[in-house]
Amino acid sequence: MSKEIINKVANSKLITIDLEDFYPNGKRIIFDISEWLYEGLILKEKDFRENVQQHNWSQYQDNYMALSCSSDAIIPSWAYLLITVSLSPFAKKIIVGDLEQLECSIFQDIINELPIKNYKENLIIIKGCSNKEIPQTSYSQLINKLLPVAKSIMYGEACSTVPLFKKKK
Repeated sequence: MSKEIINKVANSKLITIDLEDFYPNGKRIIFDISEWLYEGLILKEKDFRENVQQHNWSQYQDNYMALSCSSDAIIPSWAYLLITVSLSPFAKKIIVGDLEQLECSIFQDIINELPIKNYKENLIIIKGCSNKEIPQTSYSQLINKLLPVAKSIMYGEACSTVPLFKKKK
């Protein structure tokens, strides 16, 4: 007589959080304003405003945008704000910075929106391996959100987790 194989992991009260499951669709684009600068270094307000006004912002529909300047020019804050005003009707998110900062900002929003009550007094595994690039800081942000409510937090896969936190009784 053979014994039935029981999947203890599937039957446990473990909740696995895979940040990759929350990865939103949409291109991540860096918009470099250096091409709109005189000799790549000087922002001439009249020319800059003209470039902003004439640019086809609709091409960035549903994209995530990082505004940046690849030259060593000193850019006044209003320049990025002016672009943001024109880009806002089309882009899902706009930041000033690089693509890594953009991804961190996207995931900060996602983590902020997680319904924390779903994790109260639960055993949680934060899945670490993913096919998509998840910023390391996002895992720290997730831990910070879960610490006040989780019974325990582990990292990895259900078959080989690294314990991170266990609520003291």
